[in-house]
Amino acid sequence: MREIITYICNSSFIVLFAGLLSGCGTPSRQATDSPRIVNIINFIRLTEPRDEEITDQVLFETVRSQAEDLRSKGLAGTYLLQYDALLDPSYQQLMKEEMARGCEVGAWWEITQPHVEDAGYTWRGRFPWDWHANVGFSVGYTQAEREHLADIYFEKFREIFGQYPKSVGSWFIEAGTLAYMRDKYGIEASCSCRDQVGTDGYTLWGGYWNGGYYPSRQNAYMPAQTAEGAIDIPVFRMLGSDPIYQYEAGVGGAVQSVVTLEPICDQGGGSPRWVDWFFRMFTGEPHLGYNYVQVGQENSFTWERMKDGFVYQTSCLEKLRKDGKVRIETLVETGRWFKENYPVTPPSTVVTSEDYQGNGRKSLWFNSRNYRANLLWEGQSLKIRDLHVFDERLRSEYLDRPDTLPVFHYETLPLVDGCLWSTVEKMAGLHLVAPDFKGGSPVFSSGADKQLITWPSADGKGRFVLSFTEDCVEVAAKGDVGSWYLELSVAPGAKLPFTQISGNSILAHCQGMDYGLTLGKGSVEDLRSSSSDTVFRLVPQYNRISLNFNRY
Repeated sequence: MREIITYICNSSFIVLFAGLLSGCGTPSRQATDSPRIVNIINFIRLTEPRDEEITDQVLFETVRSQAEDLRSKGLAGTYLLQYDALLDPSYQQLMKEEMARGCEVGAWWEITQPHVEDAGYTWRGRFPWDWHANVGFSVGYTQAEREHLADIYFEKFREIFGQYPKSVGSWFIEAGTLAYMRDKYGIEASCSCRDQVGTDGYTLWGGYWNGGYYPSRQNAYMPAQTAEGAIDIPVFRMLGSDPIYQYEAGVGGAVQSVVTLEPICDQGGGSPRWVDWFFRMFTGEPHLGYNYVQVGQENSFTWERMKDGFVYQTSCLEKLRKDGKVRIETLVETGRWFKENYPVTPPSTVVTSEDYQGNGRKSLWFNSRNYRANLLWEGQSLKIRDLHVFDERLRSEYLDRPDTLPVFHYETLPLVDGCLWSTVEKMAGLHLVAPDFKGGSPVFSSGADKQLITWPSADGKGRFVLSFTEDCVEVAAKGDVGSWYLELSVAPGAKLPFTQISGNSILAHCQGMDYGLTLGKGSVEDLRSSSSDTVFRLVPQYNRISLNFNRY
């Protein structure tokens, strides 16, 4: 959800990584066709209390216009209905027409007044739909209330459409509700908001950055490491974040701004230049495994505001599908494909070797069931901008009790955080320091479950080779690169989790959990007493530094 009036668009596992191997292991099976998958998901609200000019009829006409555009291009979409929209005869008729031509209709899990009252509870919101987390999302209810609200919705949906919904989306659905919907009603796919800090009061930070993952039964934001610890349903991250610039949007402030594929974002999905660049990267780069993106927009933004961006994007997708460069599927179709190919969360990447702003930046996002990482090149420099680890045993604070505040907060376990540990004046990161090395252009390649990056020197005499698998990161120097190391620096005053740094291990504590890092190759030096912004240095052994993230 976005605040319509104030929307801004602009440019462990308690981890003691013990017993690490000197190299990187080979993880589980992946799908072999490396598809580029697009879901066109439009989610639907009956009413919009934030702007009196956005009437219920304006919202309905928005959805009808979205449907007419998709229909004219032969594109199948997914429509997700809030409970109040589910009850409306106009939406029911339109959705039945869309289902008849192959579209999917599922549930949008924001809680509304009619939903709560039909469940026999008292509505606590300010409006019939209230976006505050403790009333508008399932985190604000007890587990018994969550289950009863699900029963009311699913039975009403079946009464109207003759079947239960197979997919459910929301900015976020906590683990108890998601597991209940999977175990009792057999939903096959879900979708949730992309990473963000504070936007609309919702913080989702450090998770599986893009694509699908099997969530932990203890914490739906945390990818599970084992099949036994997972809710057996893939959750796909929504909205198509800018892989270079979204991460740092809002550094130094309390709320991130938005640079995404959403059609109403003037410098993102509403800009033909940006959209062309995004789809060029999406279809043309050597992504590992598969690549995924969600296209579409909530009807609260109205057709007048979204039309140009929406129609331009669907026209691009119509051509890309014709050229065989993308697969356009419903959310449930993608969920089924995911389960057929991946018994556990697979490794995947988002590669971006072209900077549409012309600043010479390049980026790689790597995700697996064990960790996520982001590399950022800026001209001659390279840093690991982000490194978060995942532990299926980290319990969400909302697992056993409801949220009582108008905001919610989910994070994973940080080792490097180039956003939250930064200010505008000082950007944090784990920098590759090599004084005698002048880098050229990195070369990205993906193989069997492995992402490789070769970064040659400009004179051709040496190179760095970086390797990412689901359980290992390795940085190796080849040829003549001179002395080098990795060094973490942060903004002064950054709140860090580290409790002990020595030898070949780093210990940390976050969200009540002890975790840490051990080097398979290399050693670590504690620099906290010698500098206000430098935390530690990773020193190579035999020109290698390797980290292993797999305990299972």
